[in-house]
Amino acid sequence: MIKKLALHALVLATVFSCGVKNQTNDLATDTPIMTSLDLVNIQDDKVNVVINPGRFIQDTVTYRLPRVVQGTYAVSDFGRYIENIKAFDYEGNAMPINQVDTNTWTFANAKNLDRIEYAVNDTFDQEEQGGIGDEVPFSPSGTNIEPKQVMLNLHGFVGYFDALKQNAYQIDIKSPSSFKYTSPLTEIKSTQSEDGAIKHSVFLANRYFEVTDNPMMYGETEVEEFMVGNIKIVLSVFSPNGVHKASEIKEIMAEMMQAQKQYLGDLNSTPRYDILLYLSDTQKPDSPKGFGALEHHTSTVVVLPEQMDPEALAESMIDVVAHEFFHIVTPLSVHSEDVHYFDYNNPTFSKHLWLYEGVTEYFAQHFQVYEGLIDPAEFYVRTTEKINTSRSNYDDAMSFTQMSENILEDPYKDNYANVYMKGALIGMCVDILMRENSDGQRSLRSLLGELSVKYGKDKPFEDDALITEITAMTYPAVGEFLNTHVVGNTPIDYGQMLDKVGLYFAEAEVETNYIQNAGELILSADPARGGVKFNDLVMNNSFWKDKGVQPNDFIKSINGTEVSLANANQILAEVYAWSSGKAIQVELLRGDGEILIDTTTTPTYTKAVTLLENPEATEAQKELRKAWLKG
Repeated sequence: MIKKLALHALVLATVFSCGVKNQTNDLATDTPIMTSLDLVNIQDDKVNVVINPGRFIQDTVTYRLPRVVQGTYAVSDFGRYIENIKAFDYEGNAMPINQVDTNTWTFANAKNLDRIEYAVNDTFDQEEQGGIGDEVPFSPSGTNIEPKQVMLNLHGFVGYFDALKQNAYQIDIKSPSSFKYTSPLTEIKSTQSEDGAIKHSVFLANRYFEVTDNPMMYGETEVEEFMVGNIKIVLSVFSPNGVHKASEIKEIMAEMMQAQKQYLGDLNSTPRYDILLYLSDTQKPDSPKGFGALEHHTSTVVVLPEQMDPEALAESMIDVVAHEFFHIVTPLSVHSEDVHYFDYNNPTFSKHLWLYEGVTEYFAQHFQVYEGLIDPAEFYVRTTEKINTSRSNYDDAMSFTQMSENILEDPYKDNYANVYMKGALIGMCVDILMRENSDGQRSLRSLLGELSVKYGKDKPFEDDALITEITAMTYPAVGEFLNTHVVGNTPIDYGQMLDKVGLYFAEAEVETNYIQNAGELILSADPARGGVKFNDLVMNNSFWKDKGVQPNDFIKSINGTEVSLANANQILAEVYAWSSGKAIQVELLRGDGEILIDTTTTPTYTKAVTLLENPEATEAQKELRKAWLKG
């Protein structure tokens, strides 16, 4: 396989260096799609793209940008960001173009089509402007084009021809030589201009899926590398104001990912994993606001606020990257036909978001307690918060498989975020049942290992058959649970499930954060005044209560930034990440008066019903809990 790939790359490099078509075989079906992106001559935050597919033999061809990309479960319509599209024949003459819809163009007389050219506008700017249309792509799936940095989620720049979905792509990126870049794609050629100012880097993607699945960062980025077992980790960080250093983040990631690798054991399937971190300057209006991450099979793009404290950034990176890295198990190694043969413009969705996102989120939390990064009490609090959030914010009686299959439609799409709550809890329940029925010898991890061996990254499972297969591979109790609570619409009795491991729900004082009480928001929107106020629950939050805050106190500003409904989510995301010892200034309006809270944060607590270890648990319950939590 290695020799074959090397030979293929050599042939492509030779064809590229000649600068002309291979006259003996220039058919589009038999040659790579030659693609070029110009990062040198950027104007108005736009990149010029040229697509040269080779010679067509049919009369009409169709070219598309993705409507939906994998992992987002939302409509992005990347065709909205294409401008000034042109087509040329082999004589250099302009050809007519027919735009069928937002993401689709057809070209008549395709036998004469030589190339397509267009400009790509970035999506980060559109977040501030409200977007072109109804929705803007989630920031980690979006694109950024500016003099200092270009975020190349390639699905926003490069499309595909219906007739050439399995063709290879040769992607030539022209950039200033001063730009650093990272990419999981194979680089087959690199040259510089005579004056050394411009660099051409040529990458190979074996099919369009690899184009969309391998994001790149170009620009003033910092790059660090380290090994986790036999996996090479490449960390790329763009901090526009130099607030955070890649070398510092590397230490956090290395410790966490070593624990992940130990947790996974042999359950890994990639020699390299890339982390692309874009830190958003929240003081700039055109900076991205959609904080979080988008997984790819062997990489992740993360967008977080640059203004976060180092401790808060570390905690967020642990939670976010832990989740994304576990995607190397599913969907990379275990996925359905809907994932394997994904249609970017008319997608069908698997019934098993509980597996792809839910189990992944469960692993991201469970490994932390299993490997000693957090103590069981913290794990119990996080589990309780997921239970409370899933019950209070989402439809707890909705079939999870039905929701997954119809995730772009009402009323299902409003329940998508529940995959990170109830989906993770489904994973927890299956894990407990696996351990209970095997005397602690098998687990959800071992089940995924068995499924990985049976399928793997190149063999999808049949969507409708998965639960039957899992039941046959495990125990009747697992099948009954999945059919009742995942296929069916019966809410899960978590008290009954967690009693198996000697846990029960009782009121206790628990540590919380500065915008919630154990998952319940202590803030409410105030549309009349265009901002946010504290609600009655603030009286149960020890930090704010000790500072004299009262219900209906209106938040005027936080650390000098005026709070409005427009920027509340962004600012409160930063407040959520506050850690003890942070100097803060909060201006409140109460009646006709102003109140300034100028202080340093201390840990904050609330009284809440939470999971506790039952002092009357039996030895069997304690042993099962020990097997589950490794301690």
